[in-house]
Amino acid sequence: MTTVTAPRAARRRQPAAGPRRVVGQRWFTPYLFMVPGLFFFITMFAWPAALAIQLAFAEYNIPQPPTFVGLDNFRQLLVDPRFHIALRNSFVFLIMFLPLCVVAPLFLAILVNQKLRGIQVYRVTYYLPVITSMVAVAIAWRFVLSREGVLNWFLSLVGLGPIQFLLDSQWALPTVVVIEAWKGMGLYMMLYLAGLQSVQPELLEAAEMDGASWLRRLWHVIVPAILPFVAVTLTLAMLDAMRSFESIYMLTRGGPQDSTLTLGYYIWHVAFERYDMGYASAVGMVLWGIMIVLALLNQFVTRRRD
Repeated sequence: MTTVTAPRAARRRQPAAGPRRVVGQRWFTPYLFMVPGLFFFITMFAWPAALAIQLAFAEYNIPQPPTFVGLDNFRQLLVDPRFHIALRNSFVFLIMFLPLCVVAPLFLAILVNQKLRGIQVYRVTYYLPVITSMVAVAIAWRFVLSREGVLNWFLSLVGLGPIQFLLDSQWALPTVVVIEAWKGMGLYMMLYLAGLQSVQPELLEAAEMDGASWLRRLWHVIVPAILPFVAVTLTLAMLDAMRSFESIYMLTRGGPQDSTLTLGYYIWHVAFERYDMGYASAVGMVLWGIMIVLALLNQFVTRRRD
């Protein structure tokens, strides 16, 4: 006896299974995981930023409550000679800082990207200044740069020393820039190293077979491939240069003759030495605006290049 089975199309179709809903889950459950991050964002950034914006339009010297003064703090910026000096020094700092922290770390990353025995030791060595306290770095460099320091001893051997690196207005700012760049160079090197390790070796091999020199391979193959890493490095370097404070505070305190007075240090000086929180907030608003403009400009340029 032959058993007749129903055709497959005639079988009763089961409804497609949709996404399972976890028992007890509510629509707001995912947002609960955002609460800790939002809490720290509000308390550490949003609330202080809103308070600084409010104080920028007020006169506040801590003992007395804030008094609304409108745009008086910003009008004072236009006639404040020390603010103009700080603004100029900040841009000079930026111009000297960028080549040291955007171009030099790229070549350093190329050197430590080699597959050699013990190369990890060199990578860690170059990165050590990044995780070292700026206080320790400044104290060490003060001994090196002092009149009786190691550097002046070497310079005196060739008849070029001694040089007052931190007491001469012509040398103070470049010296601070070099120290700041030396400390942060390892971070930018690691960013470039991550980008270099993502470059396809076939592209470099093809360029080499076509007879491209090392500089041509660098400019036409490596740099376009790591352009997002260049954009991140450039943005971080610009922000670090504009808000430099620790190195200047530890090494020069804005001197000599305001030659190392930058916006970052001037904000601290106005706020905690002159106790003029309103005017310091106005200077901070200007610095904040400059940093936003630089970041947007960098994003626009790199996107067009991409």
